[in-house]
Amino acid sequence: MRLRRLRRTDALRRAVRETRLDPAQFLWPLFVRSGTGLRSPIGSMPGVFQTSVDELLKDAQQAVNARIGGILLFGIPDTKDATGSSAWDPHGPVAEAVRAVKQAFPQLLVVTDVCMCEYTDHGHCGVLTPEGDVDNDATLDLLAQEAVAHARAGADIIAPSDMMDHRIGYLRAALDAHGFQHIPIMSYAAKYASAFYGPFREAAESTPAFGDRRSYQMDPSNAREALREVRQDVQEGADILMVKPAGAYLDIIAAVKQDTGMPLAAYQVSGEYSMIKAAADRGWIDGERAMMESLVAIARAGADLIITYFAIEASAVLARR
Repeated sequence: MRLRRLRRTDALRRAVRETRLDPAQFLWPLFVRSGTGLRSPIGSMPGVFQTSVDELLKDAQQAVNARIGGILLFGIPDTKDATGSSAWDPHGPVAEAVRAVKQAFPQLLVVTDVCMCEYTDHGHCGVLTPEGDVDNDATLDLLAQEAVAHARAGADIIAPSDMMDHRIGYLRAALDAHGFQHIPIMSYAAKYASAFYGPFREAAESTPAFGDRRSYQMDPSNAREALREVRQDVQEGADILMVKPAGAYLDIIAAVKQDTGMPLAAYQVSGEYSMIKAAADRGWIDGERAMMESLVAIARAGADLIITYFAIEASAVLARR
């Protein structure tokens, strides 16, 4: 037996490749705010922008042309308050973006992030108790209002990222009660309190005003707890599960896929993206190869969908192959 025989040429390697990427697997995160003609670069994320709705439509056109799976929308509101009330504004940037994209590109899958951190003046993912802790149960109603507002605007999938206990069941009931039984929920089921989120805080303007999110996001040391989280979300009605981040949590992706057999997404987060971009910019790594290798690893671990800021770049590479 000589295993190298099937590695000798590119044609042979492609013929026996076990893990294959397709643009349809990619979801592209986009950041939208009010205004017109706005395309503001994110300093810590080269090639990523905050855009107004009219500019976001240009990105949606790119997504359609690249035949990627869809887009994931995050909103930056004009005003923030203690409860994040802009989150369910029917004329807020996410709702306006959803309506505009679905009118222009009805075939494009539009997923909306449901959380309070971009909308609260304190930057935490829910309403606070007088002691400054996030009030789990009081936050559920706020998330439900946001989810229903996004569904009314035309979102195809609702994706709660807050990590409040029992929010999947609560959101499922709220969506059903408002006639949105057909709208799937993609749960950020195993979301870790990760250092790899740093650049996202700039992009979404959601840095906590005090403390951190370790009291509700998962401890990076825990794996068995992730399975408890995802099983609970399955029981409460999640249609798609998610592991976040992806690159440092390939074992969690594999375990969740094996344990549940559910459709599984993984989020290649801002820090993963920015590290590859920064190292490539300095000539320390081959950026294109590192990008594709990182995405293959996530798919190989068991992810069916990959949320990645590389969606357009990676799709262009795949088109050349």
